[in-house]
Amino acid sequence: MKIGVYELPNRVFAAPMAGIADRPLRRLWRAMGAGYAVGEMTTADPRLRNSAKTSRRLRIDADTDVPLEAVFARRGIASQMESLASAGAGRGPAGPAGPSAPTPARFGTAPDGPVAVQLAGADPAMLADAARYSVDLGAQIIDINMGCPVKKVCNSACGSALLRDEALVARIIEAVVAAVDVPVTLKLRTGWSPDSRNAVRISQMAEAAGIQMLTLHGRTRACGFGGHAEYDTIAEVKTRVAVPVVANGDIDSPEKAQLVLAHTGADAVMIGRAAQERPWIFAEIDHYLRLGMRMAPPSIAEVQPLLLQHLDEHYLHYGEPMGARTARKRIHFLARKLRGGHELCDRVNQTDDYAGQRRAFEEFLQEAAARGRFFEYIEAAVPVRGSELARRPSPENTPEEIRHRELQWA
Repeated sequence: MKIGVYELPNRVFAAPMAGIADRPLRRLWRAMGAGYAVGEMTTADPRLRNSAKTSRRLRIDADTDVPLEAVFARRGIASQMESLASAGAGRGPAGPAGPSAPTPARFGTAPDGPVAVQLAGADPAMLADAARYSVDLGAQIIDINMGCPVKKVCNSACGSALLRDEALVARIIEAVVAAVDVPVTLKLRTGWSPDSRNAVRISQMAEAAGIQMLTLHGRTRACGFGGHAEYDTIAEVKTRVAVPVVANGDIDSPEKAQLVLAHTGADAVMIGRAAQERPWIFAEIDHYLRLGMRMAPPSIAEVQPLLLQHLDEHYLHYGEPMGARTARKRIHFLARKLRGGHELCDRVNQTDDYAGQRRAFEEFLQEAAARGRFFEYIEAAVPVRGSELARRPSPENTPEEIRHRELQWA
């Protein structure tokens, strides 16, 4: 699949969640299989460009690799890579059954770009200027946000609030497309409310104005994130436009991704909330779509270096004291459904410095590895079968199930 001149490695994309999809997390997602990762939503208002939040979100030059040596030197943290090398590279920690076999490398350095910046605003000229400014900083793709349902954004007539004014939508798209020489894409919802779904009209209008890819979340603004995403509107949009269409909303497993693609005919899927808990979900979905079978689950030894590297880069990105405060949410999402995760979250909440947080997270990973090769989920998503497009909780993993999984992928 291509966006303009950019060939993407797969059809599994990462969503530009504001306040979440920062540079360190996008790097982790790409290292774990995301074919494309859009920067978190950034305001087009030029008065805010020098604010800490906006300048941090536009720090796109470092979407390429950040040398770990710089991270460790500035943070005074012993290199996790060095400790792994001294323990034996490529080998998992010893569990109850003894040392594990070497783990094949499936994750690694995040591949290069393209670098995409998502802009939010309601003034065509301001958005056009913000697009030029972002391209000057190094953006290779500009994404326009017309999908955010958050009240603060919609009260400023931005995000999904724009869907109520189709004439303004047309002016915004035309202005941004004319302002830059890079591909411009659009993320939107199915409409303002269930009784006013207008995504088909807006998508056709966007294509005519020069938009090169559409990402459609299967809810209206009024739905927020409640209920279930619907995919019929996405399917209809796909039949009415020639540009690539990406399906988004409630996709939390390889089976669900395949069903959504089959139902909608979309060119790709975009994963949001599920990737906060399982960042390797991108590789899982890509493997399933290509080969029609589940990928072997990642071992703890396989993902531990990347998770700790991610935490180091998170602290470096935000600095003190914000790095430690924002890392709490990141650790909570990763650990809350794992055995011992609640205790880790309590410990992290009581720690105000990055060194203590990192030590707690590393000890949590080591304790999990001592129990077995794989993470033990207390709660998980059940694979979707047939035409079912909903998420259901699964029973707690039993020791027999865990042992079966270990034997299956040994």
